[in-house]
Amino acid sequence: MSEQPVLLSKHEGVGSITLNRPAARNALDTSAKKALLMALRDVAADPSVRCLVLTGTGQAFCSGQDLKEHGAALTGGDLDALWSTVREHYNPMALALHTMDKPTIAAVNGIAAGAGAALALLSDYRLLTASAGMNVAFAGIGLSCDTGTSWTLPRLVGTTRAMDLLLTSRTVSADEALAIGLASEVVDDDAFAARVASLAAELASGPTLAYAAIREAVSFSASRPLAESLAHEGDLIRRTGATEDHRSAVDSFLAKRPARFTGR
Repeated sequence: MSEQPVLLSKHEGVGSITLNRPAARNALDTSAKKALLMALRDVAADPSVRCLVLTGTGQAFCSGQDLKEHGAALTGGDLDALWSTVREHYNPMALALHTMDKPTIAAVNGIAAGAGAALALLSDYRLLTASAGMNVAFAGIGLSCDTGTSWTLPRLVGTTRAMDLLLTSRTVSADEALAIGLASEVVDDDAFAARVASLAAELASGPTLAYAAIREAVSFSASRPLAESLAHEGDLIRRTGATEDHRSAVDSFLAKRPARFTGR
């Protein structure tokens, strides 16, 4: 396996970003954070990529901030540089993932903790192995939450349960994650790779622009009254209605043949 901290590959419309520090449970040191942000921006800007899969190498998805590097910086005394990582790395990563105009899959192959859990929560679809777990671990190390956790978690599970998870820093099993809405799907470990591949292929062959508009609509409506949401939906319907995918799909429906989407 390459020694690069983040691997990027593209195949048949699917961009795969793999965190590649298995010995550190794919913890994010500065080099990994920089490489991950570059990879996210690369995928976002590439029109040939119509679906993103974010996953990890080995037994973990991502254990969050690299605490060895973090601890060394704490004792080093340059605290302004230490805390600037939120602004310089984690915030841009969160926005790049959330605003990407193509569907995103977090293929959670093991523990997702702290910022690693936060990245998974920002993804459109969270596919977990049966042995995976999620832990928003910030309070456990005496920190507030970052990487959008205060925004995503209450939207997914409600304020009461979000506060439970944030205050206790407990690990949520894959089955509980599915039950409370943190996971979209849980798959047996031996079937995980095949399911990730089939889901990514399905989304990569779908109406990419419609997917992006649906995400935008759901995000917008989470904090707006119904009247504003209805108006926004109307704008998005007009935008997606002008795409080749929409016209082709209607023609295919009328001709009683399967639709073929091109992402345009």
